[in-house]
Amino acid sequence: MDSNDHRKIHWRNVVRGNVLMLGLVSFFTDASSEMIYPLLPVYFTGLVPAASAAIYIGLMDGIAESVSSLLKIYSGRLSDALGKRKLLAVWGYGISTLSRPLMALAGAGWHVVLLRFFDRVGKGIRTSPRDALISDSVHPSVRGFAFSFHRMMDHAGAVLGPVLAGLVLYSLLGTAFIEKGADVATADEMAALRWLFGLALIPGIAAMIVLTGKVEEISGKVEPVAKEGSAHPGGNAGPLPKRFYGYLGAVTLFTLGNSSDLFLVFYAKTKFQLDLLQVIGLWIALHLAKIFFSLPGGHLSDRYGRRVAIVSGWAIYVGVYFGLAFASEAWMLWGLILIYGAYYGLTEGAERALVADFVPSDKRGRAFGLFHGAVGFAALPASLLFGVFWARLGPEMAFTIGASLATAAMLLLLTVLSEKKSG
Repeated sequence: MDSNDHRKIHWRNVVRGNVLMLGLVSFFTDASSEMIYPLLPVYFTGLVPAASAAIYIGLMDGIAESVSSLLKIYSGRLSDALGKRKLLAVWGYGISTLSRPLMALAGAGWHVVLLRFFDRVGKGIRTSPRDALISDSVHPSVRGFAFSFHRMMDHAGAVLGPVLAGLVLYSLLGTAFIEKGADVATADEMAALRWLFGLALIPGIAAMIVLTGKVEEISGKVEPVAKEGSAHPGGNAGPLPKRFYGYLGAVTLFTLGNSSDLFLVFYAKTKFQLDLLQVIGLWIALHLAKIFFSLPGGHLSDRYGRRVAIVSGWAIYVGVYFGLAFASEAWMLWGLILIYGAYYGLTEGAERALVADFVPSDKRGRAFGLFHGAVGFAALPASLLFGVFWARLGPEMAFTIGASLATAAMLLLLTVLSEKKSG
């Protein structure tokens, strides 16, 4: 495959069909999810003692993501065996769509943890088949762009969700919504949040309509792997390339230092005393930065290689986490959040595209399952330990530890994808 092939394929020929429709599905799904997710730290303060809120956050995301990871592995293999990517995606999105709004009825912290668990069960079922379907729907030379477009749409929904949340909360709370917040959510804030969470069902239903009516199943076809992969014969029962597992090891190590972004919200709320409007604004700013960097990051990975994009993104992550450890003013936090978006833009599309580059089409469900599974399994100790470090050592030390692990992962990735081994 000519390394310049991607220049000959116009973006309009990439952003169509399944790539466009699955992007819309993620747009509506994330709008629904992000009406709820960034406000869960505030919601927890009205359900559990403030001192244990950080541990609840770590436990919730850690357990949910780890169980989700088991399902990502299984659903990826199942989609290869059945040749039915869309069916599993429908089931996964459907479970999440129904479980998220039920958080409005939560009366205790463990209720939220349980419902978040079911939300992630849905994600575990859908993610690997969906990513395999995206990779099968485009030419390999623009795979990074296609995945980055999908992530951009995901982040666009993550901007719409908080905007909708802000409008709903303002209509319910009035001027109290923009007043300086306290450490613990008030009774009025909790009531408004419950209404908001229930309304999150609406964009979730829109996602299901697009998915069931517009996304097409694609029968598996073996395509050549890209230059940073390793060509292996077809047959989904065969082994995956050894370098794929080396890459998986580097991603897993990085994930151990990559805690839930809810800790950024919790950090903003507790250290800088942001009110609800500012919390939502911070979350929107992060996702706007992700959108801004998504397509340039995907194009960079297609043109200059996945390694350049991923290592650059991880280096930005290290700098941001070290910066957060020393941030003393609110403007520093806002600046670091905007830079943090570049990490996502450079890595999200490139990491997924590299998975597809390593393996032929009929093994991609399994490969994506292992990739997402490894990331999810590492999320349990990552988020849980980050919460413990936060509670015992303080947030500054927790961010420093995360940055140190990410640095080690970056060095490992440079070894696995060295120039001598590329080709």
